Amino acid sequence: TQTRQVSLPLQFSGTLGYHEGRARRQVGEGAMKKSFFALFLASVACGVERPNVILIMADDLGFSDLGCYGSEIETPNLDGLAAKGLRFSQFYNTAKCHSSRVCLLTGLYCDQAGSGSLSRGATIAEVMSKAGYSTQMVGKWHLSKQPTDFGFDRYWGHLSGATNFFTGDNSFRLNGVDWKVPATLNGKPFYTTNAIMDYGLDFLDEATRKEDPFLLYVAFNAPHYPLHAPEKDVKKYDGRYDSGWDKMRIERYKRQLKSGLIPTKYKLSPRPDHVPSWKSLSITEKQWESDRMEVFAAMVDVLDRNVGRLVSYLKEKNLLEDTLILFCSDNGACPFERTRGREYKPWDPKSYWTYDASWAHVGNTPFRLYKQNQHEGGISSPLIVHWPEGLKTKPGSITRQPGHLIDFMATFVDLGKAKYPKQVGERKIDPLQGKSLGPIFAGKTREPHETLYFHFGTDRALRQGDWKLSSAKLGRWELFNVDDDRTETNDLSSEYPERVTAMSKEWFRFAEQVDRLKGKQLAPAGDALKKLNFRKSSSSSKPKKRKPRK
Repeated sequence: TQTRQVSLPLQFSGTLGYHEGRARRQVGEGAMKKSFFALFLASVACGVERPNVILIMADDLGFSDLGCYGSEIETPNLDGLAAKGLRFSQFYNTAKCHSSRVCLLTGLYCDQAGSGSLSRGATIAEVMSKAGYSTQMVGKWHLSKQPTDFGFDRYWGHLSGATNFFTGDNSFRLNGVDWKVPATLNGKPFYTTNAIMDYGLDFLDEATRKEDPFLLYVAFNAPHYPLHAPEKDVKKYDGRYDSGWDKMRIERYKRQLKSGLIPTKYKLSPRPDHVPSWKSLSITEKQWESDRMEVFAAMVDVLDRNVGRLVSYLKEKNLLEDTLILFCSDNGACPFERTRGREYKPWDPKSYWTYDASWAHVGNTPFRLYKQNQHEGGISSPLIVHWPEGLKTKPGSITRQPGHLIDFMATFVDLGKAKYPKQVGERKIDPLQGKSLGPIFAGKTREPHETLYFHFGTDRALRQGDWKLSSAKLGRWELFNVDDDRTETNDLSSEYPERVTAMSKEWFRFAEQVDRLKGKQLAPAGDALKKLNFRKSSSSSKPKKRKPRK
C-alpha cells in the first residue's frame, strides 16, 4: 500500500527532506523522540517519499518572456526557482490554448484524447486521486464541462478561454457552482491573477491538513489578452519599451547566449516581412506600441509575484523541499490583433488591448512564428523544474533533452506510484503517449521519443531525432536539422527529398490512426510556402491624445 512517511526533525533533514511540523502533527513530540530510529530506518527502506505536485501553466507566454529565458521583464521568483532547479531549453507545447490543456491533463495528443470532451483520456486528477493524492485546480479550464467533472476535488476559476481580468465573466465556478465576480476580494480590487492564487492557497490550506500528498494545477490566464493590469504595475514599466522590438529582440538573444540557454550556433531568426522595422513607425505609433508592451510586461510581473506568494507559503509550511513545482506555457506568444477600446487605459475594465505579431516576434526569441504555428516559435515553452528533495541535477542546470506536455502524466504516474487506467467510468482510455521526465530529473539521459507529432488547424510538424518537418497553413513542407538550426533558418527540403517524403507520410499516418483526424484536416500540403500576414491595424479604435514622453 502507498503511505506517506512520518517526517522527522529538521536536524535530520537532507536528501529525505523531512519537516518537523508534519512529524509533530502525526506522532506528537514525545513519541517522535522515542520512535526516531525506527522511523529513520523505515524511511530509508521506503526511499524518497512521493512528492506533492504543483503544475503551473501560463497563458500565451513566449519562450523568452521570463528573465531566466532572456527577458527584461522582472520575474525574480521564477528566476529563483530556475536558479535552484532545472530549465528545459527544448520543451514543447501544442501552440494553442485548449489543445495544450488536453495534452497536459491526459498525456495524450489533443484529438487522440477526444479534444475538449476528453472522451478517450483520463486526467491527472482522476489518476492521481486513485493513488491517494488530493487534487485541486485554480484558473482557466477552456474544455468541456468542469474540472470537478474530471477528478478535481476542488476548483475555482473560469471555464472560458479568456476573461476580463477586472470584472470576469459568467463562467466563473467554485467547486462546480456558479460564482459571481465581486468588486473586491480579500480586501483588494478583484484581479483574476491575484484571485487565482488566493484560492490556490486556500485549497492548499485544506489539503495540507491531511497527510496525503497533493496535486495543485494552477492555470493562470495571464498574460493572455485582453492586456489588463493594475495601474501601478503598468507604470513600473513606463518607457521600458521605447527602444522598440528590433533592439529588444537582439538584447534578449544576447542574454540567451550569455546564459547558455541556447548555443551560439543557433542564429537569430530574421524579422519577417509582415513586421515593420521600428524606425519606420511614426512617433504616435511608437508610443502606442510601447504602451501595450508595458501592459504585457506588467501582467507577467504580477504573475511572477503570485508565484512568489506560493513559494513563500510552501516555505512557511515546511513543504518546499518535497514539492515538485513545474512551470510552463501553453503556446508561444500570440500574434492576433484584436484590440477594442483603445481609447481606454489598460487598467479600465472597458479596455480591450492586445498586441500583435510585432511584439510576439520578440516574445518567441530566437524562433520563428507564433501561437498556432507548429514552427518553433509556436510550440517552444519554458519549463522550470524545482524539487529540492528529488532533483539530482546541479542547481541552475539547463537540459537540452526534448520534452512535451504529454510527458506530465507519465511523470506523475512514475513519481506518485500511480496506475494509468484503461477505463474511467464509461470512457475507454487510449494508451499513454507520454514518457516520464523522471530520468532527466535524476540527471540521466532519457530514452527520447522516437517521434513527436504536432498539429493545430492547418499548421503541422513532426520531429524525429534532430530532424523536424514543418508546414504553415498548408504550405509546402520545410525540413530542418534542429541540432544545428533550431531557429529554422535553413530549409533542407530540396537537399533531402526522400526524408521529406518519409516524414510527411509518417505525419499523415499518425494524424489518421493515432490522432484520429478526418476530412479536410488530412488535406495534402501545398507545393509552395504560404504568405503569412498577421499584423493588422488597430487605428479604427482611436486613442485619446496622449502627452508626449519627455
